[in-house]
Amino acid sequence: MSAAPAPAPAPAQQPAAPRLRRGVRLSHDATRGADLVLQPEGVLVLNPTAAAVLALCDGRRSVDAVVAALGERYAQVSRADVDELLARLAARRVVAYG
Repeated sequence: MSAAPAPAPAPAQQPAAPRLRRGVRLSHDATRGADLVLQPEGVLVLNPTAAAVLALCDGRRSVDAVVAALGERYAQVSRADVDELLARLAARRVVAYG
């Protein structure tokens, strides 16, 4: 009997940069005035903070670089908050690392 696979490391422990998973894309719905995540499983309506974070998740920037870029635009950016958001989005299969 094989053991269950180990859970993915938390974003702070990830060696690679966050990116949108294959088949996932960002979009803007002008009618609603909302940013969206489109994925095969459905649509997520993003708040402005989540949209700003995901716009920086290009697979090249580390989480630290994402936090730094957000810090240039917004006051009081918390690494813990970005980690928490990325962990929730990874659980929903929106974000991957590598």
